Amino acid sequence: MQLFNKKNKQYAQIFQLFTEETWALNSKNFNKNIALLFSGKKHETFIETGEETITYYIGLGKESLQDFEFQQIGVKFSQTQKKNIQTIPTLLISEFINEKQFEEFAKGLLLGTYTYPFDKTHPFWNESFELHFGNLSQKKLNTISSRIDAICEGQAACQDWLNKPANLKKPEIFNTYLKNLAKKNQLTYTVFNRKKCEELGLGAFLSVNQGSAYDAAFTILEYKTTEKNAKTFGLVGKCVLFDTGGISIKASDNMHYMKSDMGGATAVIGALIYASQMKLPVNITAILPITDNAVSENAYLPSDVITAYNGKTIEVLNTDAEGRMTLADGLSYLSKNYKTDILIDLATLTGSSVRMFGDTCGAMFSNNEDLKNLLIKTGDKTNQRLWNLPLWDVWLDDFKSDVADFKNISMKPLGDCIIAAKFLEQFIEDHPNWAHLDIAGVAFGNVGYAKDKAATGFGVQLLADLIENYH
Repeated sequence: MQLFNKKNKQYAQIFQLFTEETWALNSKNFNKNIALLFSGKKHETFIETGEETITYYIGLGKESLQDFEFQQIGVKFSQTQKKNIQTIPTLLISEFINEKQFEEFAKGLLLGTYTYPFDKTHPFWNESFELHFGNLSQKKLNTISSRIDAICEGQAACQDWLNKPANLKKPEIFNTYLKNLAKKNQLTYTVFNRKKCEELGLGAFLSVNQGSAYDAAFTILEYKTTEKNAKTFGLVGKCVLFDTGGISIKASDNMHYMKSDMGGATAVIGALIYASQMKLPVNITAILPITDNAVSENAYLPSDVITAYNGKTIEVLNTDAEGRMTLADGLSYLSKNYKTDILIDLATLTGSSVRMFGDTCGAMFSNNEDLKNLLIKTGDKTNQRLWNLPLWDVWLDDFKSDVADFKNISMKPLGDCIIAAKFLEQFIEDHPNWAHLDIAGVAFGNVGYAKDKAATGFGVQLLADLIENYH
């Protein structure tokens, strides 16, 4: 899709946007029968065909709609009309939308073409598809175009890797992708195999990996800017490629969804793609502790006591609480070896957060009031919402162990997402600006492009916006 600041005399394809209010004011200028079938309600579409032109009337809903709703409308329109769209210069008519709203709508058009496995065959991705919008200068449209391309590439990568079946994302395959991604985007790529992890003492991560038929891949990706005094973000993404639960094996009914247990890592990858393509003036160090959680004769056992990277010991009560084991080492390795201004980990971590929030928002925990408020604000702005939960010390007693420093779960049937966050706090090495995002309910769910549950892309736009606008 190319964006141009022009209005030719004649178009064979027109997208015309109306709120309920603007339709009520202008409907008399159109064929009166259209008002029987179209009123400008959100997601409403009416197609009018003439001898020379097809016009899509697209409803936006009430005038008070937020910017992110323009993206939602673009996505839905794209998903429902994708078979009808032609690869031709197209006029977008809307007298009232601003620069940000136009960007969100155009972004939605492209994101709405996503289907697994992703390819850019839809007309919207064709160079011959020109969207003409006369309300903005060509310079502004060029900036919008590069921003849209970067975020769409990041989100498509996130969704594709999350949607892949388990046999297509073995550690070696995924790491080859990351190596090529690093090369393409000028990222520094480092990986530690099982032997190297043993030398370094990454015991919590290795305990999960020891049951695997595949070598460990504790992977570090770094994006560096040439700007002086730039802020540095530390990101840790849970990257369990498939989670059987280990010896504490999961019920079989929904186990096929456990290919989605790398949702934290894919969000981080999407944000890295955006930052590097946009050449954002920040530094990012991302750690992805890559493994699966398998059942085998070598798998770690309930009652094992493990020594983590920072020397703290963990009694394993449940091998299905493996995400916090891999993240514990990821967080402490990042904190001990890199100086970061902001530390954020993302993980599809607990069923507890799903039971609490369903697919409405992620559970957020932070030890910094400013970061907490910024994440809530960014979540509201991008519609990748977060809700803050407490990190009170009263929870510490629930995972104190008789034989180690900590247990990896509490045996109480409540608040596991809080226990997990409080557990992870013990591995941030007193970092003063940390947030933990439990995105188990929002990374994978009901989507418009698939019959079954699939990747939502949650986290990419949240992180990208946070990183780009952090001061």
